[in-house]
Amino acid sequence: MPSFDIRVPAVLLRTDRNPFHHGTLGAVRSLGRAGIDVHLVADSTGSPVRASRFVCRMHPPPAPGAPPSEIASTLRRVAARVGRPAVLIPMDDASAVAVDRLRAELSPRFLLPFAPAGLAERVADKAELAAVCESAGIAHPLTLVPDGPAQVDSAVRRLGLPVVAKWSRPWLLPAGSDLRSTTVLTSAREARTLCGRAEEAGSRLLLQAFLPPGPDRDWFFHGYVDRSGAVRGGGAGRKQLAWPRGAGLTAVGRWTPNPAVRASAERLVAALGYRGILDLDFRRDGSTGAYHLLDFNPRPGAQFRLFADGAGLDVVRALHLDLTHRRLPAPVPLPGRTFVVENYAPLSAAFRRGGELAWHARDDLAPGAALWALWSRHVVRRAARRLLDLVRRTAPAPATDAHPVRQTAPSDVGHLRPDHPFPSVKPLSADALSVKSLSVKPLSDEEKASSH
Repeated sequence: MPSFDIRVPAVLLRTDRNPFHHGTLGAVRSLGRAGIDVHLVADSTGSPVRASRFVCRMHPPPAPGAPPSEIASTLRRVAARVGRPAVLIPMDDASAVAVDRLRAELSPRFLLPFAPAGLAERVADKAELAAVCESAGIAHPLTLVPDGPAQVDSAVRRLGLPVVAKWSRPWLLPAGSDLRSTTVLTSAREARTLCGRAEEAGSRLLLQAFLPPGPDRDWFFHGYVDRSGAVRGGGAGRKQLAWPRGAGLTAVGRWTPNPAVRASAERLVAALGYRGILDLDFRRDGSTGAYHLLDFNPRPGAQFRLFADGAGLDVVRALHLDLTHRRLPAPVPLPGRTFVVENYAPLSAAFRRGGELAWHARDDLAPGAALWALWSRHVVRRAARRLLDLVRRTAPAPATDAHPVRQTAPSDVGHLRPDHPFPSVKPLSADALSVKSLSVKPLSDEEKASSH
């Protein structure tokens, strides 16, 4: 294992309210196993992460959507409790953007990688990313940003259907709304309706050419860019299973060297002068073979532990070593290593050989033990909400004097008529059965991070 300066603690910041963000647990374990005190600023309600023996202390986070001033106040309180300078690691895009804005104010108390001001927000913004890719010569799906519903039709005609709709700053989406960071649309009418909700979403809607999913097409790249500009502690990986299928987070990933993906990542980093941890999502165009960059996340990806190498290095350890002026070991790649998220791919987890599980670990049993009870309650609650929404949409119109509605007798409860308007059910794979059959939507922040 590398030689860490364990006198310097780490503070993980997460403002998103996703209780099942396995990347947070991965960071807690990675740093905690190295003997580093890990302070977690995140909502721990209903989360298995709080059970980890590697959490030194939990701290209440700022509210979702909090302004930078409130985030700064929260971090000042945390710094006072920690009592010494600490490495600060944002774990979601909203936190990464806020920390970048607050760099001057935070730097006396926290250690941060040096990067051009405003760059985190620029690369996380989906509309800005298109311009970034064009200037750096990185393949990116054709992207148009209509000024309003009047321009949507011409954009759809140019891009063709289906078309991908994305909110440029998905971290601003209001909690509890039905707006999703990424949606595949099949008509111009859907696009016009969505564009009309820009004020509610808090950012611009962009329309993007659709790249069909398929075997061997979804890739990602994780890394840490050190002070010299070298990419360390990561690699290229392939999504073997996504949830939801074809357009979601990595449920099963495999470390698969890909020179084209790595070259694109390194060229982009050099063009931007980026420093710090990054998580990039790519999709290979089936007709041209080009790897198109879909997302640039300026923070650790949820599956970053896939790239824990033979020297004990991953992206969060590389960050801590670099910021405390310790030597980073030479990489020892482990191609073929796998990473499985049990709650999204339970059968793959049961039959895996080697690699790493997101939640279960022999040296930290409590989070894995807590997962299934918490996840089951979470799934049931979301399924109940979905069912209630379905009942409301399919309920008959209120009765009128001319057409009274028969009162439902107690014996009718629980019985469906042959013409009851429930949707048909398609066959599901075994891995998808545990979650998809309950019509549970993916968590919005994860969907933002990995969807296309």
